[in-house]
Amino acid sequence: MPSEKILEQKQQQVAELCQALKEANVGVLVNYTGITVEKDTKLRKQLREAGCEYKVVKNTLLSRAFAQAGIEGLDEHLKGATAIAYSDKGYTEAPKIIADYVKANPNTSFAVKAGFIDGSSVDAAGINELAQLPPKEVLVAQVLGGLNGPIQGFANVCSGVMRGLVIALNAIAEKQSA
Repeated sequence: MPSEKILEQKQQQVAELCQALKEANVGVLVNYTGITVEKDTKLRKQLREAGCEYKVVKNTLLSRAFAQAGIEGLDEHLKGATAIAYSDKGYTEAPKIIADYVKANPNTSFAVKAGFIDGSSVDAAGINELAQLPPKEVLVAQVLGGLNGPIQGFANVCSGVMRGLVIALNAIAEKQSA
């Protein structure tokens, strides 16, 4: 049985991880075997620069943190070597970086196991679909462009009517002056 000090440290780790998972928008569980130290360092740097956290955590601690955070359905994926990448700044950064790494290194056993979005578990296919989405700024621009289209069309119609009225009044004025 672990000593009181070790048990307290593990409880502290679970509490910190639980808080981080509650605040996170998205999380990606990966099987991190087969990754070299050099590539792992590069991956961690990319995730850190994107505002994401990447940790290798014992499966039992991660399972307890998920339970305390209210995230269900991921315990079945907590087998073997597991790492988690999560972010509270956006939804697509961590999945994109992980998916890009998996594509760039197909000969390793590094793979997406599953993940969560806003506290709900999703499978690896759901994480891969999320990785295909454009960044938030592009999505907002597309929505605003869609909203701007009808308004711009209405403005063009109004200006066309005004232009026709001006031409007609100008023609009447020329006719009366002649």
